[in-house]
Amino acid sequence: MRVLFVTPECAPLTKTGGLGDVSEALPAALRALGHDVRLLLPGYPQVLDALAASESARIDLLGFEVRFLESANFFILDCPGLYRREGGPYQDAAGNDWPDNVLRFGVMCRAAAMIGRIWPHEVVHCNDWPAGLVPTFLGRKGPPTVMTVHNLAFQGNFDASYAARLGLPPESFRVEGVEFHGALSFLKGGLAYADAITTVSPTYAREIQTEALGFGMDGLLRHRAGALTGILNGIDTEAWDPSTDRRIARRYTSQSLDEKSFNKRALQERMGLEKKDVPLLGMVSRLTWQKGTDLVAAAAEELVALPAQLVMLGSGNHDQQEAFRNLERRYPGQIAACVGFDENLAHLIEAGADMFLMPSRFEPCGLNQMYSQRYGTPPVARATGGLADTIADGETGFLFEAAESTALAAALRGALAAWREPSRWQAIQRAGMARDFSWSEPARRY
Repeated sequence: MRVLFVTPECAPLTKTGGLGDVSEALPAALRALGHDVRLLLPGYPQVLDALAASESARIDLLGFEVRFLESANFFILDCPGLYRREGGPYQDAAGNDWPDNVLRFGVMCRAAAMIGRIWPHEVVHCNDWPAGLVPTFLGRKGPPTVMTVHNLAFQGNFDASYAARLGLPPESFRVEGVEFHGALSFLKGGLAYADAITTVSPTYAREIQTEALGFGMDGLLRHRAGALTGILNGIDTEAWDPSTDRRIARRYTSQSLDEKSFNKRALQERMGLEKKDVPLLGMVSRLTWQKGTDLVAAAAEELVALPAQLVMLGSGNHDQQEAFRNLERRYPGQIAACVGFDENLAHLIEAGADMFLMPSRFEPCGLNQMYSQRYGTPPVARATGGLADTIADGETGFLFEAAESTALAAALRGALAAWREPSRWQAIQRAGMARDFSWSEPARRY
């Protein structure tokens, strides 16, 4: 099957989160099953610098001259006025949304709807709101479309006046189409017009049909429930493998778990923690309300009293960053915070921590809970979205229900009781390490 995979980001070329990882791994897994999958990606500077490409077409779209460049499995949209700028796919270096995102991704959607003239294909796979208008532009005249929601909270809502500027069919601006509370919604267009809708875990597919996690689109999703499927993401099992990982202090397997302790000592030393044999809790996360990292900060005093140590790596909300910096100052040798991101440290936390914290208020899929189980570091997580689908409570990790610091602390006490029984703890570690989180089965489901 010939599949056009439309995405605003793809690791390692450009990545802001899980979508970048999926855009790299899922097409590769589909190719391994025999399909011809090509990605359509904007021509950001880092993409153009990394890929040697040749021009296959040049057209005018919405007043912009756009070149289609081809490079192996990629079609790259080269439009300097829209994409060649410093910063990320959606925001400038200061973290502000690009003011012309509606045009940047509107052009991408128009291009995706036209690329069949260059490369005929059988399916268009649209990813998140930046690709949401592709099904609207194609209507029933083009190939079938799949709309994948990686996070419903990000919807691409813009002033209604842009509907005409983007050349959307006038009849599409209605409640049953792209109109959302008087605005133009890229994501709603995808949900309304795609032939099939997927999201990144079965539980999240159910959750987004509720008022609590539907972000105003639950009614539409309930209406389209027959077209909605939840398919769990996979992980890169080569990059995340404790038996071969060059980023950690000592490699190990489920049969050599004693070697894991060398990583714990290395992590304690790197982060300035006391070298005590107390449970070491790890967390690698964006510091946002969604991720529930404020619950960890609120429970910090109780965590230290257990006793336990905590290492946090991440960035995000300014107040939460300061909260973790203050906790590090208040509890030296017990809590360590690294504000920012460091890939080597992320791997060392997965290998060196005893447990991994993911107290998300909602989590479409999540990847770290799968990394953690693979590294014999049982996750302690909220029972939501992909966390509930990938963690077997009491068998490969520990789940709690309420989004409250007291519920997190109670779950940690239960985990610590298991940690104090070495044979039981190793059974939990080995059960997690034995699970298959590769992309092979998700690719088959797609």
